[in-house]
Amino acid sequence: METRMMKIGVIGISGGWSSEQLADAVEKKTGFRLIVDFENLLLDLDTGTVWSGGVDLSSLDALMVKKIGAQYSPALLDRLDILRFLQGKGVPVFSPPDRIMGVLNRLSCTITLRNGKIPMPPTIITENVDLGLKAVETYKEAVFKPMFSSKARGMEVISPGLGAREKIENFAKKHGMMYIQKKIDFGRQDLGIVFLGGRYLTTYARCARGDSWNTTIRSGGEYKPFDPSLELIALAQKAQSLFGLDFTCVDVAQTPDGPVVFEVSAFGGFRGIHMARGMNAADLYVTYIQEQLDKGLITY
Repeated sequence: METRMMKIGVIGISGGWSSEQLADAVEKKTGFRLIVDFENLLLDLDTGTVWSGGVDLSSLDALMVKKIGAQYSPALLDRLDILRFLQGKGVPVFSPPDRIMGVLNRLSCTITLRNGKIPMPPTIITENVDLGLKAVETYKEAVFKPMFSSKARGMEVISPGLGAREKIENFAKKHGMMYIQKKIDFGRQDLGIVFLGGRYLTTYARCARGDSWNTTIRSGGEYKPFDPSLELIALAQKAQSLFGLDFTCVDVAQTPDGPVVFEVSAFGGFRGIHMARGMNAADLYVTYIQEQLDKGLITY
């Protein structure tokens, strides 16, 4: 296979499945391979350089962001600012860091979706334990979500009754602002609707197994193919268009009252696409970026 020499670095985690997949795809198409792990990165503001493994990242043709940390946290915003510095030095970053910032924080993502008239589950935001308890009583069953998390990490289902106040107090002590969402009926599956360059790519389902309340793979769920209706694709298309990400997955659930969007992700999709659809999302993504670079279609 013919390669085109472009030095494209992958922001990811060495040894991580999706990061390695993307780095392999870049190497296959360009002959260059570099995974940039933020734990080993150096920003020198005096010289205006950013170093990783002896490579000055400002010398690269582009950077692709797959993972910026093993766990979601506010600290990842600092890492995105370093990428913003590199972008200011003229290095194209896919997806641009300011756009990733818009989805990284759950509340920021939710507000953008709600302002865009995207249907979502009933949601209450508060720091007050009494108001949090009232929300649980109103919803009958509520999911408390950290502002920074993925794959349902740190989420807790709380129902009215004995022990509810204590659980809410503990959550508030740990997380401060509480993101409280009504636990809705969406059967045993939700959907990952994937877009590349703003265009619909494919869809997979995450299916719960056992007695887990969520469908995540870390809770025992499994990926399956799913063919959505044009209406579902249009809903996800509208949701992702609010953020302008180069590669994204929109989490959608079907309920008796109609479809709802949980979130828009800047990092998910690769494994689900591979396991459910047999598609190499990394290969498609690298081809897309090469085309953008060839055409000079870089917008910040």
